[in-house]
Amino acid sequence: MKVLLTDGSGLTARQCATRLAAAGHVVEVLTPDPLCLCRFTRHVVRLHRVPPYGPDPFGWLDAALDVYGAGRFDVLLPTQEQVAVLSWGKSRLDAAGVATVVPPFAALLTVQDKVSAAATLGRLGIPQPISATEIEGWDRFPAFVKDPIGTASGGVRRVANRGELARAAAGRTLLVQAGVEGRLAMCQAVFDAGSLVAFHANERTAEGAGGGASHKRGISLPEVRRYFEVLGRDLRWHGALSADVILGHGGPLFIDVNPRLVEPQNAYLSGVDLVGSMMELAAGNHPSAQLEGSVGVTTHQLLLAVLGAAQHGHGRRRVVGELVHAALRRRDYLGSAEELTPLDRDLRSAVPAAIASAATLVAPSSWTWFAAGSVANYALSAQGWEEILHAEQPQHHES
Repeated sequence: MKVLLTDGSGLTARQCATRLAAAGHVVEVLTPDPLCLCRFTRHVVRLHRVPPYGPDPFGWLDAALDVYGAGRFDVLLPTQEQVAVLSWGKSRLDAAGVATVVPPFAALLTVQDKVSAAATLGRLGIPQPISATEIEGWDRFPAFVKDPIGTASGGVRRVANRGELARAAAGRTLLVQAGVEGRLAMCQAVFDAGSLVAFHANERTAEGAGGGASHKRGISLPEVRRYFEVLGRDLRWHGALSADVILGHGGPLFIDVNPRLVEPQNAYLSGVDLVGSMMELAAGNHPSAQLEGSVGVTTHQLLLAVLGAAQHGHGRRRVVGELVHAALRRRDYLGSAEELTPLDRDLRSAVPAAIASAATLVAPSSWTWFAAGSVANYALSAQGWEEILHAEQPQHHES
């Protein structure tokens, strides 16, 4: 099949391209950046320039539909936050003959912004940290202040006292959550009209740039899986749904919900093919429920590890140390598989990590350029979300 990915900059898109190409599909991507991450792989055969999504979701949608129609694609696969405008315009996509997989817009509304997601989790009794939308009387510190629309790396700030909280709030609507101790688990699921067909959880064993996971280990979380089943069934969710969960002494706590795929390679290597289930749904099929994957599969992303070493470490020495550990396959790299840039017959995939390594060795602070640039290409802005919310939805077309 000929597949068009909605994003070419993010880690998820790059991993999806690998999986799709390995399954025999022809992969092309939409991107505003000609030097996006997906350029550096043989698994993507063509890039299509489109407007940046975040500030202009409807301009992006128009361009995406033009590319899809002209290229005679079989599937438009959401790999990032573009799922919001695709969900909003599902009837328009249907009329144009676009095969994709997105949740109903009414369901997406309940989790797209962090305030709504917290309310949905609360309504369903799914555990989360103590949360509030008003800072008056808040006395639990440290706490995390979260913009309703924003990525974990750009829309979340840690505050240690009331003064910092007041400055972070600055009279805006936001979500405040109490800080909790525990390990971070990234959980991913795919639903078929509310029925769970695939689920995987992995633990972040090392932190990369911007709070991302440079190293992961597959784990079993049956309790979290049951909460996902409750959430998906209630919302009649269709497509991918992910969440970050803190594994503390009192049990799991959901701290973030994302209506999309998140880095599916650890799941695949563990035996859970999230991308395959998404493709089945996009084709209009009903995929069989997948069994739980193997526990203990370890994976890493060298690019994220190098950038994280520059961000969190002690300058060039930490970056050099990370590269040496990777080259010698020791410490966190022992027995671990590269999930972002596997070199097997794809030498181009090493280019981003090589450039990032060289740049951070010269100037460690350059990690910010790499991290911020990719997020800016796919993240939905608050202004863009307001435009979607206030736009009239396309009329449903009768078949």
